[in-house]
Amino acid sequence: MTPERARTPWWTLGLAVRIALLALLLWGVLVAALRASPAERTLEDFRAAAGAGRVTHVDYREQDGDVHQLTWAEGSPVWRRVQGLPTGDGPEIYSVERLHRDLGADRPGLAEPERDSDANGFLPDWPFDTSLSGIGWWVGAAWAAAFLIMIGSTPRLGNRWAWFWLFTAGQLGALLFLMLEPRPIWFGPEREPAPRKRWDGGTGCLLSIGLGLAAVAAAVALGRLTDLLLH
Repeated sequence: MTPERARTPWWTLGLAVRIALLALLLWGVLVAALRASPAERTLEDFRAAAGAGRVTHVDYREQDGDVHQLTWAEGSPVWRRVQGLPTGDGPEIYSVERLHRDLGADRPGLAEPERDSDANGFLPDWPFDTSLSGIGWWVGAAWAAAFLIMIGSTPRLGNRWAWFWLFTAGQLGALLFLMLEPRPIWFGPEREPAPRKRWDGGTGCLLSIGLGLAAVAAAVALGRLTDLLLH
């Protein structure tokens, strides 16, 4: 039996695991990108959707009990947003109390409105913030599995510190790792990548900045495209 034939079952198993993890993470990226760049709507649009029972998830930012930014979904990965709501005094103020009243108490299928926060620490938010995916916990588990595989392996393109930065600050490093390590996912078992010098931690840190900026730009572009398609 040739070495290529002997390792084919392990290569097939490894490829199946990579594809499964990659599919989960790609779905998480899509959901998180749509949530991060919601389509702009009005407060009247939200209240109409809430009155019709279409709202399933709500995030809001408040100041002294008044809502000044509201983001919601209607049972799909697409999110809508109302921002710049006034706070203070006056009949036009939209309070947290009015928000809960518009949504209705104990309505089946509606998640409890969540106060939005700006940061969740050093780890990327998107693998653990996919409530609409239906497989949210699986997305987080897939990211953690990819991270552990990276830590326990000897990556080809960069050392562990380089990939650490790409996984965290780079936001999308887990996807790149699954596609490219230890060989590109489109390579067969008989094809070996050409040897190359590995990235060190400093190079990985610099690359992670560019990758993180690209991820933000892609999320904004996807949000704009979704807004155009919804109109």
